[in-house]
Amino acid sequence: MDYPMSIGVFDTYPQAQKAVDTLSDKHFPVQNCLIVGTELRQLERVTGRLTWSRVIVGGLLSGLWLGLFIGLVFSLFVNDVDLFSLVLSTMLYGAGFGAVWATIGYSFTRGRRDFTSVSRIVPGKYEVLAEHKVAADAREILRSAGLIAPAPYAAPPVSPPGSAAVPPGFPADPSSPDGPAAS
Repeated sequence: MDYPMSIGVFDTYPQAQKAVDTLSDKHFPVQNCLIVGTELRQLERVTGRLTWSRVIVGGLLSGLWLGLFIGLVFSLFVNDVDLFSLVLSTMLYGAGFGAVWATIGYSFTRGRRDFTSVSRIVPGKYEVLAEHKVAADAREILRSAGLIAPAPYAAPPVSPPGSAAVPPGFPADPSSPDGPAAS
């Protein structure tokens, strides 16, 4: 999109989806829409304590899977070797490598992070944007469907009776020989 404009802000993703679905139902060109998560927060859920045994077992298992994969790939290109032995040996080497690598990595942390966790980014609100050429039409469709609030009426500013609005930095009397007031 060249110049997206906001057509509505929603508290949940399903509400933003409903807004775009409403636009689609009214034959609005929804290819000009974009749902954007805003007010992002990072959440980290602690899942457990990290110990040497968990580190070693985790490294061993991930190395085992890597070894299995490498063994299967090797088995595609080798003809004169026992395939079972090849896959088994790559799995054992992978397990050993994974355990050693995980141990080295954990030893560098020196106990500064002795827990496991899962992180995710969560938006606080969802904003629906549309290309500037069609944004007004989209807002009107959403207003008529009751999904966004009506546009507030903004009355023009009114000067008190008998006073003329004078821009800052100019004299109140335009016939003054001083010209614009010094700031």
